[in-house]
Amino acid sequence: MTTLETPPLRLTTLTDCGGCAAKLGADLLADALSGLGAEAALYGPSDLIAGLSPPDDAAAYRVSDDLAIIGTLDFFPPLVDDPRTFGEIAAANALSDVFAMGGRVLFALSIAAFPEDLPRDVLAAIFEGASSKVRGAGGTLAGGHTIRDPEPKYGLAVIGAAHPDKLLRKGGAKPGDVLLLTKRLGTGVLVSGHREGRSSEADLATAIDSMRALNRAASEVLVVQGLAAATDVTGFGLLGHGLEMARASGTRFVFDAAVLPALPGALDLARDGVETSGAAHNRRFVAPSLTLADNVAPELVTLAHDPQTSGGLLVAVPADGRDGLDAALARAGVERWWIGRVETGEGVALV
Repeated sequence: MTTLETPPLRLTTLTDCGGCAAKLGADLLADALSGLGAEAALYGPSDLIAGLSPPDDAAAYRVSDDLAIIGTLDFFPPLVDDPRTFGEIAAANALSDVFAMGGRVLFALSIAAFPEDLPRDVLAAIFEGASSKVRGAGGTLAGGHTIRDPEPKYGLAVIGAAHPDKLLRKGGAKPGDVLLLTKRLGTGVLVSGHREGRSSEADLATAIDSMRALNRAASEVLVVQGLAAATDVTGFGLLGHGLEMARASGTRFVFDAAVLPALPGALDLARDGVETSGAAHNRRFVAPSLTLADNVAPELVTLAHDPQTSGGLLVAVPADGRDGLDAALARAGVERWWIGRVETGEGVALV
């Protein structure tokens, strides 16, 4: 008698897009949130340190002179087929906002939406993957909430803590600073390319390793070094998140296209026209504020707009602190690339 085996479930077949490429475009989001009013004046003169006005990577609330509580959440559909890997990436991405604020993770809660017929072992693997990353971040996965949804989605609400005077903020950049990035770019085009059968398994595996890597070590070094300005590069791409920092700082961010670090295979895919749907939102958001040099190759423009999932930290560093930070990050085993500078003016440039 022949036994027919059920083919393994492929999570990505249940979604149209996954990861941070599924994020609502920054152009639409800015309009939707305008005037919402989550600002310090509603809560007292200084209790809400970070909220929506101006926007930052997470909310931060001052509890005492030496303690601020950080809160954030992030979730998205699967961008890989392996359940445990999906849980790891979704958790690393959500935890990153606490690290982007210079905080330490206390605990996290699952935000989950799954089809009712999703196998129990798939659910367990997603939760196990997420839990392992929360532990690696120094926290505990303490609970959560799950609803029925034909398209699976998973993420975390994360609570962290930091000293109120040592937070990393989007608005801390100053003219003369140099720009640092701690992960290579291209996760969006690589995942999209894999859906189309155009990314190699080796290149996708490298992207997955990058996406599930925590930004904890880099964040801890930045805080010890006394840095003030940082964000994490996720769904709005390098230029989108750079523009947010530039606006919050009242400065202009200039990125050197020739030194942007790309994951293996990403530029080849971009050169062949692969791009995520989320990149179109990013291009519209950045376009009115972007100066683009004539000699920048189109694939590098694509890379700079590419939505990243669990991307690296973008940091503005005083020029006289560059060597010391570079050495400290090297000791911590953190990859880093110096990719531009901060100038007087406004907007962003890719030159």
